[in-house]
Amino acid sequence: MAIRELSTGVNLSTVEAGVGGKPLMLVHGFTGAKEDFGDWTEPLADAGWWVVAPDLRGHGTSDKPTDEAAYSLSLFADDIVALAHELGWASYSLLGHSMGGMVAQNLVLRASEPVERLVLMDTHHGPVEGMDRETVEIAVDVLRTHGLAALLELIATLPPRELTPAEQRIRSSREGYQEFADSKVKQCSAAMYAAMGMELVFRHDRLEELRHLAVPTRVLVGAEDFAFLDAAHRMAETIPNADLVVVQGAAHSPQFEAPQTWWDAVTGFLGAN
Repeated sequence: MAIRELSTGVNLSTVEAGVGGKPLMLVHGFTGAKEDFGDWTEPLADAGWWVVAPDLRGHGTSDKPTDEAAYSLSLFADDIVALAHELGWASYSLLGHSMGGMVAQNLVLRASEPVERLVLMDTHHGPVEGMDRETVEIAVDVLRTHGLAALLELIATLPPRELTPAEQRIRSSREGYQEFADSKVKQCSAAMYAAMGMELVFRHDRLEELRHLAVPTRVLVGAEDFAFLDAAHRMAETIPNADLVVVQGAAHSPQFEAPQTWWDAVTGFLGAN
């Protein structure tokens, strides 16, 4: 693990491997962490990549500003640009997962030149379907008045959502997986959770802007990731030079749920000429 001090005024905690290889940035999602790619940093390094996976601000062991104004998809993108500059990367490939894919869209739509190849993984071009705005506003009010622990306690009292077969399988087969998922959320900043909860529901739809994207792109989505599946099809149809891979036997985290298929889809695309 390394700590990178950025020109944007925050320190990001990173996992890095394969220094001197082909630059590859891996960006996690909302309430995720750099460890979401922990199984793959060394294999990617062995395949010739210089892999860097940061904890975004407000996540994991990175800095956690207390002001909600310190969090947005645009500011996350600023951090990734600054991190690439700090690493000395003139160009790099970029994979963004879920909210990280929204960060990646923000980045490439304003300055696509440094990004050689783009993987948009289980992500969306606009507001995430199935997120009720009134419910999110109530959750944000709880966060602001009582903190993250109170919100998590409230969520624990609600009926759990029905898991897909892929989610059931990974939770039963991988020891400690649920505890890992829970620990990532508990490490998050309440201010980040509130700010991004609102932005993910009310954000501008960027699908038409993606029509002008010049970066070779692979849109990758789990076949059981029903909140993102239709959006993945739309993005793949809209982005020039894009293709779509639907990962069977996977939901929202195919790197865990269908690891070999995920590996083949990502490395097959990133390594293409």
